[in-house]
Amino acid sequence: MPAIEVKGLERVFSGGIVAVAGIDLEVAEGEIYAFLGPNGAGKTTTVRMLTTLLRPTGGTASVAGHDVASDPGAVRRAIGVALQEAALDPLMTGRELIRLQATLHGLSRDRGAEAAESLLRRVGLTEAADRRVGTYSGGMRRRLDLASALVHQPRVLFLDEPTTGLDPVSRKSIWVEVEKLNREGTTVFLTTQYLEEADQLADRVGIISAGRIVAEGTPAQLKAEIGQPHIEVVVAEGPTEEVSQVLSQFGRCLPSRNGAALVELEGGAAGVAPVVRALDEAGLTVESLELVEPTLDDVFLAKTGEHLEGAKEDTGEHAEIAG
Repeated sequence: MPAIEVKGLERVFSGGIVAVAGIDLEVAEGEIYAFLGPNGAGKTTTVRMLTTLLRPTGGTASVAGHDVASDPGAVRRAIGVALQEAALDPLMTGRELIRLQATLHGLSRDRGAEAAESLLRRVGLTEAADRRVGTYSGGMRRRLDLASALVHQPRVLFLDEPTTGLDPVSRKSIWVEVEKLNREGTTVFLTTQYLEEADQLADRVGIISAGRIVAEGTPAQLKAEIGQPHIEVVVAEGPTEEVSQVLSQFGRCLPSRNGAALVELEGGAAGVAPVVRALDEAGLTVESLELVEPTLDDVFLAKTGEHLEGAKEDTGEHAEIAG
C-alpha cells in the first residue's frame, strides 16, 4: 500500500477559484518525494489537504492507509508535520515544548520525558534544551520543530519548506537529519523552493503548476527529458564551420552562445576527453571547455515557463513561496 495515494484531488475556493485541479500522485513507503511549484501553483493547498488542515472539494486522498476526509483523526496520528512558520511558544523552553507535544499525543509523563531527551539529542539541542525558544536562532527553531514532529514516531513526515531562509550550514544539518530519518523507514513528503535540496534528497520529484501536476519522475529522469549534457567550447578562432564539423562527430550541435560552440554529449563527462583530442588533432586551440549538465531549474523552466525562486540559492537571494 502506498504511503500517500491521491486520485483526482481538487480544491475550489469560494468565487470559483481553482487551487488544485484534479491531481494524481502516489508516494511509496520509505520514499522521499519533493513537491515543487511556483508561487500560487497549489503546492501549499495540496499539503494542507494531505495533512487534514483543509478539506478537499473533489477526488480522494489517503495517507498511511487512511482517507483524509473520512478518517482525519487516523491520518493525524500517523503523520508528523513541520510547517514553514513553526508555531512555537517563545516563552517555553525546548524541553517543555517537546514534552507538551508528547502529552498531546497521549504519551505518559515518563515516556514523554524520554522522548524529549532522545529527540533533543538527535537534533543537537541538548545544551539549549532549557533555554526559552524565543532565544533560539532560525536554524535552532527549525530543528526543534522537526523534533516536535517526530515525538510520536510518525510513518509519514510532511516538511513544508524546512530550510527556507536558513544559512548553508543549518540547511545541510537539516538535510542530514532528513536522510537519516528516511534510512530508518520514515516516508518524507517535502515541499521546497531549493532545487539543490530536491536534487540531493528526493527519490522522486513532482512539479505542480496552475493546480496540475506537469512533471513527475526521478531527478535524473526529469533532467534527461530536457536534454543530454552538453559541452561549451571556446576556441581561439571562434565557433567556425571547422569547429562544428569536429564537434558533430560526438553529438548534436546546438546553436553557439556567447562565442562558444555547443554540442550534446550522451556519455556526459566520459565523452569530454575524445572531444579535446579531436580538436587538438584538427589544429584548433581550445581556450576553455565546460561540461554543462541539465538542471532541475531547466526542467522547471521547461514545464512551467518560469524559474523557481530558489534557483537563486547560490546568490543568497531567498524568496518566500506561498503556494
